Amino acid sequence: MSSGPTILGVDVIWVATMLSAVATFAVLLAIYAATTVRDPMARRVKALNERREQLKAGIVASTNKRKKLTNKNQAADRVRGILSNFRMLQDDQIKKTQTKLLQAGIRAKDLAYFIIAARFVLPVVIGTTAVVCIYFTDMFPEWGAMKRYIATAVAFIGSYKAPDVWLKNKVQKRSHAVRKGLPDALDLLVICAEAGLTVDAAFNRVAKELGKAYPELGDEFGLTAIELGFLNERRQAFENLATRVDLDAVRGVVTTMIQTEKYGTPLASALRVLSAEFRNERMMRAEEKAARLPAIMTVPLILFILPTLFIVILGPAACSINDSFING
Repeated sequence: MSSGPTILGVDVIWVATMLSAVATFAVLLAIYAATTVRDPMARRVKALNERREQLKAGIVASTNKRKKLTNKNQAADRVRGILSNFRMLQDDQIKKTQTKLLQAGIRAKDLAYFIIAARFVLPVVIGTTAVVCIYFTDMFPEWGAMKRYIATAVAFIGSYKAPDVWLKNKVQKRSHAVRKGLPDALDLLVICAEAGLTVDAAFNRVAKELGKAYPELGDEFGLTAIELGFLNERRQAFENLATRVDLDAVRGVVTTMIQTEKYGTPLASALRVLSAEFRNERMMRAEEKAARLPAIMTVPLILFILPTLFIVILGPAACSINDSFING
């Protein structure tokens, strides 16, 4: 049976076939991603309308509408009842989880009960499965006692920490997205304040202007504008913004807004100073990443670029030497 050309003992036709398959899959994936892109504005507007309806329901809505909003939480009530029967609920734990959900951009506070339940259900399911597979069915007979113990411990601890890790990851991603657009938002707030707009109108204008470029920041500012128009105390709306965004920079902005509301100090000058500070911080973070780039590129250079260069440079010579030995 004749074989195709080889380089260093590897069939060239087989390698080309695999690379063609990977390229075809990448093209199909790119086409799917381009044709199924979703508009982030639609989801953001829907979330803001839901928050507006919730505030209206607490102020002017009828009794039937309140019952309609209450009936949506039957599943959460069941989970809460089960957790209460097993004495697994603590007020501090619930408030902390709900705060993390708000910081992750998830407005459904009842989801906190499902996350708390997952902390106890996942270790039972995944940990029990790991114990059965490792110790009873003897799925890995070559493993020693220590290795089996470590695998079982990782299954229990990892499944217990999985909901918290998932939630923490979403909080970090959303906080990073908000941090990127905060200097631009403050500049627009300064312009709106100097133009004579009120605070809630300025927040609403910034949310509309930056909604497409920074949807997370636009979501938070739009929600703050709604709460400024509905809540009795404007201070509470600013404090809610600081609670929903896990950033020291946002807390500084909130403190500035509260002080200007309380003492009547000029808002534009204070926001201009904060904007300059945030831009300097963003530039310092960019310079820090640029300084780390050579060290980060060392591993890809050794693993991917240098072997490719060796193959390109030494490959023809190796083929010629191989042909010489075969023909000789």
